Amino acid sequence: MIKVISLILLLAGVVGLILGVLGIFGRDLVTINPWGLAILGVIFFTSGIGLMKRQV
Repeated sequence: MIKVISLILLLAGVVGLILGVLGIFGRDLVTINPWGLAILGVIFFTSGIGLMKRQV
C-alpha cells in the first residue's frame, strides 16, 4: 500500500515539476501559477522518494 502511495506521489511530483518548469521558462500549458506547480512538484517528488527509500 505504501509503495502505491509513494509511486503516485512520485509521478505527481514529476508532472508538477515538468509543467512548472515549462511554465516558468517557456509557454504556459496550464492556467495555474507555474511557480506554485514547481514548488508542489518538488514537495511531492521528495516525499515520494522518501517513502520509497523507507520501504526498501
